[in-house]
Order: sequence, then C-alpha cells, then structure tokens
Amino acid sequence: MRAFLPHRRAVLAGAAALAATLFATPLAAQAQNAGITVYNAQHEDLTQAWADAFTKETGIKVTLRNGSDTELGNQLVQEGANSPADVFLTENSPAMVLVDNAKLFAPLPADTLAQVPANLRPAHGRWTGIAARSTVFAYNKTKLTEDKLPKSLLDLADPAWKGRWAASPSGADFQAIVSALLTLKGEAATADWLKAMKANAKFYKGNSTAMKAVNAGQIQGAVIYHYYWFGDQAKTGENSKNVALHYFRNQDPGAFVSVSGGGVLASSKHQAEAQAFVKWITGKGGQEILKTGTSYEYAVGEGAQSNPKLVPLADLQAPKIEPADLNSQKVTELMTAAGLL
Repeated sequence: MRAFLPHRRAVLAGAAALAATLFATPLAAQAQNAGITVYNAQHEDLTQAWADAFTKETGIKVTLRNGSDTELGNQLVQEGANSPADVFLTENSPAMVLVDNAKLFAPLPADTLAQVPANLRPAHGRWTGIAARSTVFAYNKTKLTEDKLPKSLLDLADPAWKGRWAASPSGADFQAIVSALLTLKGEAATADWLKAMKANAKFYKGNSTAMKAVNAGQIQGAVIYHYYWFGDQAKTGENSKNVALHYFRNQDPGAFVSVSGGGVLASSKHQAEAQAFVKWITGKGGQEILKTGTSYEYAVGEGAQSNPKLVPLADLQAPKIEPADLNSQKVTELMTAAGLL
C-alpha cells in the first residue's frame, strides 16, 4: 500500500486542480448564470421578446413573473427588501410611483437615462420610460360622424353623452388616464368628472371588451389606449372593422400619453445584470422590437422609430405631465368615492 501513496497523492492533487478549474467561476459569471427575475406587468409577448433577445446577446437568463400593474406594485411594496425581483416593468406609471414612494428602486446610471428623452421619464432618475401608449376615443363609424365627436375628454361629463360611451374603470390603463386628469385639473374637477362618468358611462372589464362593444354597436364610443385597435387590425380586424380612433390632441387630458416604466430594485442581488437589462430595453435593440413587433406601443428611445402605422408621438400634442406625479392611491380613493370601484 505504501508504494501506491505517491501515486494516489498525485491523482488527488490533479482532481483537486481540475475541480478548482471547473468550479472556481468568477462572481460575475455566477450572477450571470443565475440570471435575473423580472416582475413584469407589461404585455407578456413584448417582454418575452425583450428577454429572449437580451439573453441571446448577453447570455444572462431572464425569468418573468407576470401580473398586473397594481398586483405586482403592491406585492413589491409588501415584500420590501426581501423581494426576489431584480427588475420591475409596468404598462403605466402609477405603479412605478407606488414602488418608488416606498424607496425600493436603485438609481439608474446616467448613460441609461440618456437613452430616453427627459419628458418620457421622471426627473429623479430612479426609473425610466420603456414604451408609451396614447389615450384615444374609439368610436363606431356607423353611429358617430367626426363632427359629433367629443372635442375634449371633459365633454363626456355632459348629460348629452349619457349612455353613449364606455370605459374599463377597474383596469390600470383607465386609472392612469384618471391620474393624468387629476394632475392636470386637480382633485375637485376630477371628482366631478368621475361623478358624471358614473351617471353617463357603461362599464366593461378590459379595453378589448369595450372596443368589441363599440364595434358591435352596443355603445357609440369608448376611452381606451390606441394599441388595442392597431393590434386587432393587424390580425383579422373582426373586433374593430366598424371602429375608428379619435385623437383629442391640443394638450387635452384625453391626449394623455402613458409612459410604461422600468426600474431596478435596490434589493437586487444581481445589480449589474439588472441594470444591463433596463439599459438594453431602452437602447437600440429593445426599442427596435417596439418598431417591428406586434405590441403597437410607442418606442421612447432617443431617435427610435415607432411602428410606421402609428400616429407619430409628436403629432399627438399630449399634455406635459411629470410621470412621477401620477398618483394611484388618490385615484383609487376618488374612483371609489364615485362608485366606480
């Protein structure tokens, strides 16, 4: 046995060296292999396309946990520093504000922020715009002519519109529109408009359902976001063939452009990878997917082009709103008081 000891020592030493070579992975590579977890309230198809392209380019895996703006925003606040999330993406700004008010976001680097114009991200730099969508009045072309359309979102409070228009008040999309109204016109005017909405409007669950109702002639028009119409038109058009879009323009509350948000959680254990993901989706690669994909949301990157079928962002004449000012909690209070939630 003693004769074999030197040989055994050599084998063991070689095995130990091989193990050290195989398993002594740099910390950055370990984090890369672990990947990042994204709490995703954006459209699943869009974010999956972002994630797949990002992983292909960087090797960093992305796990998506999908839910709604409100659901995931509240979940992050409850989880606090113990959240497994590395990144939070939303359809609308109010959920980002909710999480930011809980001081859960890490600052974004200057080079990431520089990729998005200042009017499409909050000034504080703790999260940024990643895409955008426009408020529209979708109307039935056989029921309404252009000269009979509301000139302002506020016109829908007129008793003349009783029973003629619809919305989906329980959704984060519509609540973001109300939040813009609150920012622009104040609490009293918003409360009055919501009270009139309760009396005038018909309610549906979801913007797609509201648009289908307009298309079927069940209601003359509905306040929705633009991409529902474009998405249906790109498929069969069966739920939008009788529908046209009216853009309020003129800095009207109804011309509100909602900014989708993206931010990195301060509690993330994969800060470099999470920051890289947000930088990527707001950069050339991520914004190109908005142009060529099927989400029909607006690209927000500096110099980025949106899908050519869309009305250009600059032509929408949207009101100027600081995204960080949108207040989901106050909107919930006002809409509940009005009997809409």
